[in-house]
Amino acid sequence: MGVSAKEFAAMEARLSGRATKSSGGSASQPEPGLRLPEGSRVLGIDPSLRGTGWGVIRIGPREPSFVEAGTIRCPKSWERSRCLGEISRALSEVLQRHPPALCVCEGLFFAQNLQTALIMGEARGAAMAAVARTGVEIHEISPRKVKLAMVGYGAAQKIAVAKMVQRQLRLSDTPDPDAADALALALVMAQELRNPLGPASKRV
Repeated sequence: MGVSAKEFAAMEARLSGRATKSSGGSASQPEPGLRLPEGSRVLGIDPSLRGTGWGVIRIGPREPSFVEAGTIRCPKSWERSRCLGEISRALSEVLQRHPPALCVCEGLFFAQNLQTALIMGEARGAAMAAVARTGVEIHEISPRKVKLAMVGYGAAQKIAVAKMVQRQLRLSDTPDPDAADALALALVMAQELRNPLGPASKRV
């Protein structure tokens, strides 16, 4: 899947500092004084029953750096309950390995299929419960706002987001799509921490 001309132009504009701010309404303001010291880690989670992406970045003096990322894969032969247990277990390991100061999860989105919405909600709940047990503050950002912040286009394709993640974190390879989305969430959260004038996140 390629990057469209519109997406490529938006990416170039963003990298050169020419991207314009969205005129849409802002989300709820983050907690007053929300700041993370240098060296703090941010965990991004892109929940899905069969492929939950996660990514950890570290706040640096100028820009964030990559720590680790991956995808929690559950075979189609597994029952939903087993998948939910695996999501919780695997994320608990990540939380122990890289204790974050803040977590950001993909926000809810409109789904025409009620069954799909329910399953996505279950996966999101399993992921958030694993984080909530640690007491780490959780925020959410909608998929559209992540794409807008990363690429400059709210309907950007996954590959465009992954390419921008690769470039911002100076990765040698393009991350797996689900892991890339999780890293994008963490990067957008890091941007907000630096410049909270137009917040994209909402605390949950």
